[in-house]
Amino acid sequence: MENDLVERESITLSEVRLVLIGERWAGKSSSGNTILRNDRFECGRTRTAQSEMRHEVVEGRELIVVDVPGWSSSLSLSEIPEGDKQRFKLNASKCPPGPNTFLLVIPIDTAVSAMTKKTVEEHMKLLGERVWKHTMVLFTCGNYLGGKTIEQHIESEGESLMWLIERCKNRYHVFENKDKSLSQVTRLLEKVDEMVWQNKGRFYEVDEQTLHIIEKKHREVAERAKQRARRSEEQRQQMKALIAEEMKTIPKLRMVLLGSRGVGKTSVGNTILGIKEQEDGKRTAHSVGRQGFVGETEIALVDTPGWWKGFPECDTPEAIKEEVIRSPSLCLPGPQVFLLVIDADASFNGKHLDAVKSHMELLGEEVWRHTIVVFTRGDWLGTHTIEEYIEGEGEALQSLVEQCGNRYHVIDNKNADDGTQITELLNKITETLAGNGCDHFVPDEKIFDAIEEKRMKVKEGAKLRQSQVKAQRRLCKESSKELHALTFLMLGQKTFGKSATGNTLLRREVFPTCQNEFCQVEQGEVDARAVTVVDTPGWWKDPSKSTEEMDKEIVRGLTLSPSPSGFHAVLLVVPLDLTFREAQRAALEEHMKLLDVSVWKHTMVLFTYGDKLADQSIEEHIESEHEALRWLIDKCENRYHVVNNLKKSDMSQVTQLFEKVEEMVAGNSRQLFCPEMSEIYLNIDDKFKRMQLKNVLKQRLAEEYKRRELEMMTSFKKTLLELQAQIGDSATGTKSKSLIGDRTKLKVKGIGQKKKDGKDKEENINSKISQEIERLNNDIKNKSSDLRLSSLDYLFPTFKGESTTDRKTSSSQFEDVLGWLASVEIGTNEENQLTLNFSQTSGYRSVVPHNGLEFDTDEYP
Repeated sequence: MENDLVERESITLSEVRLVLIGERWAGKSSSGNTILRNDRFECGRTRTAQSEMRHEVVEGRELIVVDVPGWSSSLSLSEIPEGDKQRFKLNASKCPPGPNTFLLVIPIDTAVSAMTKKTVEEHMKLLGERVWKHTMVLFTCGNYLGGKTIEQHIESEGESLMWLIERCKNRYHVFENKDKSLSQVTRLLEKVDEMVWQNKGRFYEVDEQTLHIIEKKHREVAERAKQRARRSEEQRQQMKALIAEEMKTIPKLRMVLLGSRGVGKTSVGNTILGIKEQEDGKRTAHSVGRQGFVGETEIALVDTPGWWKGFPECDTPEAIKEEVIRSPSLCLPGPQVFLLVIDADASFNGKHLDAVKSHMELLGEEVWRHTIVVFTRGDWLGTHTIEEYIEGEGEALQSLVEQCGNRYHVIDNKNADDGTQITELLNKITETLAGNGCDHFVPDEKIFDAIEEKRMKVKEGAKLRQSQVKAQRRLCKESSKELHALTFLMLGQKTFGKSATGNTLLRREVFPTCQNEFCQVEQGEVDARAVTVVDTPGWWKDPSKSTEEMDKEIVRGLTLSPSPSGFHAVLLVVPLDLTFREAQRAALEEHMKLLDVSVWKHTMVLFTYGDKLADQSIEEHIESEHEALRWLIDKCENRYHVVNNLKKSDMSQVTQLFEKVEEMVAGNSRQLFCPEMSEIYLNIDDKFKRMQLKNVLKQRLAEEYKRRELEMMTSFKKTLLELQAQIGDSATGTKSKSLIGDRTKLKVKGIGQKKKDGKDKEENINSKISQEIERLNNDIKNKSSDLRLSSLDYLFPTFKGESTTDRKTSSSQFEDVLGWLASVEIGTNEENQLTLNFSQTSGYRSVVPHNGLEFDTDEYP
């Protein structure tokens, strides 16, 4: 649709429709008040919880402004609740027939990072590509410009902000909301007029079909939410009926807080205990017991360390898992309730469900009977109920709530003075107790004792390692000297913190902290040394995602040293907040094998997320973790260091690293790491030839397996047909020897209920056999089709990075064979063909021509 405009060089709109979008606390509501020249939107410490439309007549124009809830700068689109995403799409419908302009509000006093750019881009995608034609950047906090122009600010901020301005076709404006100057609004409206004229009078139109679909979903969610609320209330009434008179005031309640990091567990504890102290922002490193009173009820509350949201327990460090396991033992004889804390301001999907279940079940299946889900940040729900959030998020969250017996509660931690929310929570806990017959969760003392015994061994191992490192450093210090130049190569898995650590070493933000695809070299003077850092792309944890181009780009970093002598140190980055197990070791070892074997003499493990250690020593972390981490430390001959990228101002951690590197260089007789690149490229070539060969063999094995399975099914069908024929002969009086004793044993469940009539039995058996033959016909048809298509999807669901529970057994039968094939040496014969060199006693030999990767084998292994 297009507005009717007379052809002219400018336009003055009589009605201006604006939608304010952007991050939380960017100044949207304040800007709306400035535009309307009236305090129509609440601002300050009050957040916008739902879209609000206000209008005023300003300078003879009807101004319609829609203020939209801001998005979180720390959450990607996948982490935002489904309901919020759907409502964001509907914002444009709040000012029909559609907005002339979206004002993307960005405060000048906040940096626009690569993450900010990504967040904006993801949200704008919800509105479609066409939204950019109708978008203008509105800068707030104009007073922070000082003597600079806005153009100078844009240029100085870097690529992310410049990209954003370019996407908006260089449309931007600056507000100083404290000034309330009329001229800044007049100029903004003139720019809006210009934009509308450039768009030939078009405004942003909401897609009617999308609008109807979302509104239908909202109605369905609202109806399901009402049903859940009713069911919850009925359930509560049943539990209340079980409460004995003496239970109405419980003298003491013992509870344990569980949940992922950053969801507000400690805040919940403070709200329950009525503590109003300002939290220090430090994470909970150990399970800690706290006491207090709520009315006449004594509360014993245990706060626990959180796990990373969306990461299963196998990725959680051992120390944190141990703290979760031992938490019930801190409120003996055992907790009456577990409060599972979930953030109502973020998404909850299948990954989050798997993470919660795997961590909760560290305590055993019994834990669910005693668990209530406590939703935090209830203020962010706005006018929506917690039931609407549960139903809107989908099956994962609904499944979790059902697992907890449909027991849930919502808390607004910012409204701690509202005592009714805690009173109501305690009522729900009492009802849960009544439903459990007043039983409490009984901790396993043997597990607690085992953890304590392990901790003693960890401390002993840590002391031994510390003494070894001190002795080793003492020897190297004697011959080490301060180097005037240091060159580092950063290696590691994706998201492990390489780029952020490079920034810490150079003491400035030069490497983007989003996932990089190319090597980058940066230099600077740090601690009187000329420091060069080469950052490389991270590798994937899953080796199947590795590509030849990616590996070549990683090793290209070796060519970027400014010194022909090579690198003083290869810094292998490992995070302390995630576990390091066999999967991480395999991916690391695979990439280190590409380099020269001497690389380990020049490698140091650089642990990131040093703040996650809390009061634990790095040696205690190493000793408590999986054996794979100790293997890595031993490979690097006990060379390791810890950095905390949140404390960039702490120069000591950088200086200490430099000193350790200088000692390592001295121990290597001042020889730097400078491998022969031609050998490395040959290693990469060999690796991917091996992978191709493995895939070919995998396909051949799969086809052979299918072929044999098809033969067996066809044979079984033939047997059934013969059996069916014999039953037919028997029914007509023909007596023949049963094939059951000769060829197969058939068990048919539920056939015959001790009927005396043998004929009925035969008919039932015959019917069952006919059904089985029909099923076999379908299976044979499908498997024949699979075999013709040479599809791996049936037999190897993990070939594309997926996993199917029903087929794990079939796939696993090949894994040992494939693992063996992966280790077989690949050679080249006189005819330039790839060969698999099996052991002399195996009796197998395979030849693979280079072209087409087809191969012949004398025998299948």
